[in-house]
Amino acid sequence: MPTVADRPDAPIAIQSNLAAIFVSLELSRSIWLITSLSPGSGEKMSKHSVRAGDVAGLLARFSELKQKAFARTRKSFPIVVIQEAGLDGFWLHRALEQEGVESHVVDPASIATSRRRRRAKTDRIDGEALLRTLLAYKRGEPRVCTMVRAPTPEDEDRRRLCRERKVLIAERVEHVNRVKGLLFSQGISSYEPLRRDRRQRLEDLTTGDGRTLPTHLKIQISRELDRLELLLAQIKLAEAERDGLLAEGQAAAPESPARMLLEFKGIGAESAATLWLEALFRHFDNRRQLASYAGLAPTPWQSGSVDREQGVSKAGNPRLRAILIELAWLWLRHQPQSALALWFKERVKRNGGRMKKTTIVALARKLLVALWKYVTAGIVIEGAVMKPA
Repeated sequence: MPTVADRPDAPIAIQSNLAAIFVSLELSRSIWLITSLSPGSGEKMSKHSVRAGDVAGLLARFSELKQKAFARTRKSFPIVVIQEAGLDGFWLHRALEQEGVESHVVDPASIATSRRRRRAKTDRIDGEALLRTLLAYKRGEPRVCTMVRAPTPEDEDRRRLCRERKVLIAERVEHVNRVKGLLFSQGISSYEPLRRDRRQRLEDLTTGDGRTLPTHLKIQISRELDRLELLLAQIKLAEAERDGLLAEGQAAAPESPARMLLEFKGIGAESAATLWLEALFRHFDNRRQLASYAGLAPTPWQSGSVDREQGVSKAGNPRLRAILIELAWLWLRHQPQSALALWFKERVKRNGGRMKKTTIVALARKLLVALWKYVTAGIVIEGAVMKPA
């Protein structure tokens, strides 16, 4: 699989002469607010707005900005645009790049804000803050913000399979719990909606005080079972598509990350697909970048003589972090003699059997790094057991 850089290359030196028109976009469902700073206009930021989704109107505004800058300076300048990552996704970013506009998508949580208890917040203020952030980034100021690397449309579409399955599983849990709750109010606690004979067993149920199941309650539960069966069918279809995608990846590249992950005992199709589609299709420079992307990087709090840890940042990919915690518990069960499992047991023993939940997070981070090294460099995890061929 082709790798994609996590972070675009930033300027390596501070620059003072930025010959460009800088534009920030504040996107909402109804209005796009355009804040711009052009050469020859001093420090004055101009603000305009277009209707949301009007790309033609946005490009027309860019053309007007270039014409005004040319009239003031008799020079032509490129346009550099910044927007926050959010509900609009990356379609506008891709549309601007197709038009030859330099576009950047920034992580909004990485932009410094006022720490006053009450701070003013409007689209105008946010637009100006975005523009100042873009200027600092283009000057080459270190760590001024974190730019998001937009995935390719193919990569973005592929990972929908695992995400859709997770949504369907959550809906299945809701319907199962609702059916159980309705029956529990009648003194029935042994009914399992996921069993294949759920319809027949529903007809045979009696309440705790010996009555037949009330008519309207039975109708309501039957409708819940209709929705539940539809969900079960959709989950099977999603899993079949996932398995097909894994098979295609293995056929296209024998050394694909998905095939290599499936070699380990304890890693199944869902875990391998999630690890591949959420993280390991990307390129990471080092293990710190990888842990930060998963939200498993430590968060220190140090000031003077105060020095303590606040736990993991949880600022990364929540789906990847959740599957890693599950996989860490499974790793202890299926790989008990591996170096990672022995490290976990020794650490828990040293703490007197306490802090298992804290230590499992550390194991998840170590496991992610170890799997990344195996996929990228072929370094096998010490003591790990592989599935039989």
